Amino acid sequence: MGAQKQFFGTDGIRGVVNQPPMTTTIAHAAGVALVEWLRSCKAPLRVVIGRDTRRSGPMLEAAFAAGAAAMGAEISLVGVLPTPAVAWLTCAEGAGAGVMISASHNPYQDNGIKIFDAQGHKLSDEAEIRLESAMQRVLTGEMIFPNAESIGEIRAEQGASERFVTHLRSAWTLGRRLSGVRVVVDAANGAAFWVGPALFEALGAEVVALHDQPNGRNINEGCGSLAPHILRDAVRLHRAQVGLALDGDADRLIVVDETGAVLDGDHLMMMAAIHLSRRGALGGEVLVTTVMSNLGLERALKKHGIRMERTPVGDRYVSERMRALGATLGGEQSGHLIFSEYSTTGDGLLAALQILALMISEDRPLSSLAAELEPFPQILRNFPVREKRPWQDIPALRLAVASAEAELGAEGRVLIRYSGTENKLRIMVEGPSWDLIERLVDKLQQAFETELGLA
Repeated sequence: MGAQKQFFGTDGIRGVVNQPPMTTTIAHAAGVALVEWLRSCKAPLRVVIGRDTRRSGPMLEAAFAAGAAAMGAEISLVGVLPTPAVAWLTCAEGAGAGVMISASHNPYQDNGIKIFDAQGHKLSDEAEIRLESAMQRVLTGEMIFPNAESIGEIRAEQGASERFVTHLRSAWTLGRRLSGVRVVVDAANGAAFWVGPALFEALGAEVVALHDQPNGRNINEGCGSLAPHILRDAVRLHRAQVGLALDGDADRLIVVDETGAVLDGDHLMMMAAIHLSRRGALGGEVLVTTVMSNLGLERALKKHGIRMERTPVGDRYVSERMRALGATLGGEQSGHLIFSEYSTTGDGLLAALQILALMISEDRPLSSLAAELEPFPQILRNFPVREKRPWQDIPALRLAVASAEAELGAEGRVLIRYSGTENKLRIMVEGPSWDLIERLVDKLQQAFETELGLA
C-alpha cells in the first residue's frame, strides 16, 4: 500500500482513551485534517458528528468538532445515534463528511473515530494516509489556520433519532406490520438504546428491551452481540419469535431464533442472499464477504447458483468490493450486513428488518431458514505479539502453514493475519473435523511462538 499508517487501523482510529491515538489532542488534529482534506476535494465544509454512549464520547466529540470548526467547517452535532445513522444523515443533509465517535463492540475504556465521505462510505486507505499527513502537521505546529472571521459554527441538531427511525421504516416494504410478533432487542447499552426498541414498536411488534439503560460505563458489558447467551435466555423466557443483539454502535447484528440457537453473520447473509436471489434482487448473483466467513456458507450458496467473493477483514473493504461488482448484499461473519439498496455501511437495525421481512414473507421460522447452512468446524486463536513482522518472510512459518494447508486440502482453510487495532496475531483453521483442526492449530501456534517470540 506504500505509506504506513500511524493512527488509522482497520476501522478508523481506535484505542484506550487518554492514550495515543485516542487523545483529545489527536482527535483535534483529526478534525483539522478532515476539513483540510474536504477543502482539497472541493467537498462541502459541513460535518455531521454522532457518538455512542461512552463516558468519553462528549469529550472527544468536542475536541474533534473544535478542530474542524477552527478550519472553517459548519458542525452538526446529532448526539447519540448508531453509526449507520451518521452515514445516512451525511448523505441526507448534503454534508461533506460524517464522523462517528465510537469504539463499536469494545469496552467503555476504549473509543474511536470513524469517518464517512459525502456519499456515506468509509474513507479509503489513500484518504486516510492523506489525513495522517495533515494530522502530523497539526501535531508539529506546522498547520496554518484561517483567520478568526473564517471559523465555522458548532450547532446541536435536534430530532435526528426520530428522522433515522422514519428512514428505517421506509425500508419495511411488506404490506403487513409486525403485529403478533414478539421481538427481544438487546441494545448493548449503546447507541441504539432508544432507536432500536422504538423502531420495532413503531412497526407493531411486541418488544422486550434489554440493556437499554446506558450510564457511560456499561456499553457492551456482558450484553449485546458479544454476549448472545443473554439474549438466548430471554428469547426462551419470553417465548419470542426472534431475538436481536446489537453492539455498541449498532452497526452489527447477531440473531437468536425461536429455539434459542444463535445465528451469526454467515447465517444471516445466507438467508438474505437466497431470498434476494429468488426475487431477482441479488445484484450480480454474488455475495461479498470477508476471508473470515465459513466454507459452509460458500457451499450453501453454491447450491443456489450464488457466487461468494471474499475481501480482507473490515466492512469498508466489503463495501468497496460491492460497489465494484454492483452487488446488493455483503457483510461479515461478525454481523456487519450491508444492504446497498438502503445503506452504505453495516447497519444492525436495517439488517434486522430484512431478516424479519424474510421470515414473514417465507412464512417459516428462523430455525428452518437457517438450517441450510452447515458450518465447518472453525477455530480462531488470538496471540499477543511484540511486533507485526511479515510472517511470509520467515521460511519456517511458510513451511508450517503450507503443511497445514496440504493436510486440509480442499476440505479446509488456514488464515493467518494481524489485528488491525491491536498487537495480536490471529490464527484461524477451518476443516472437516474438530480433532483435525485442533491439532493443526496447536502445531501452528507452536511454530509461531518459536519464530515470533509472542509477548
